Amino acid sequence: MSRIGKKPVALPDGVTANIAEGVLSVKGPKGELSLQMAEEVTFELGEGQVKVDPVNDSKKARSYWGMQRTLVQNLVDGVTEGFSKTLEISGVGFRAQVQGKTLKLQLGFSHDVDFAIPEGIDIKTPDQTTVEISGIDKQKVGQVAAEIRRWRKPEPYKGKGIKYRGEYVFRKEGKKK
Repeated sequence: MSRIGKKPVALPDGVTANIAEGVLSVKGPKGELSLQMAEEVTFELGEGQVKVDPVNDSKKARSYWGMQRTLVQNLVDGVTEGFSKTLEISGVGFRAQVQGKTLKLQLGFSHDVDFAIPEGIDIKTPDQTTVEISGIDKQKVGQVAAEIRRWRKPEPYKGKGIKYRGEYVFRKEGKKK
């Protein structure tokens, strides 16, 4: 029995859900998101909630149950509040700035890294060493943050690089004489 899956997803005021042709779409104040429904689970729209149940008692259906319920919850959270991730850049001369639809990163390479901001994602740089990524799709926000971080992961000796806010970088001791 899935502890996550058996809880219904509550739809707050101003959020509507609709099921059509195997697609669950959720519309709210920040926009609209949709999810391709898995065949292993069924979705029921009730008064102000979406209930997810497995089709049968197979292992595959039970494993999809909690995941699909979490994906529906992410849709509802995205259209109401949205999601955000913050990256911190540390290193001498490392900086970032937004220019139109491009994030320009200076990360110690011989050239600047130009990252094209995808549709549906908003990137802000409150200062030169902080990058705030926000949007309504949790997967897309996380993917963009991972792609930016991939350019210069934090290294263990000095801690230089791009890290998530709150991430712990395991530090190593340097050479001894």
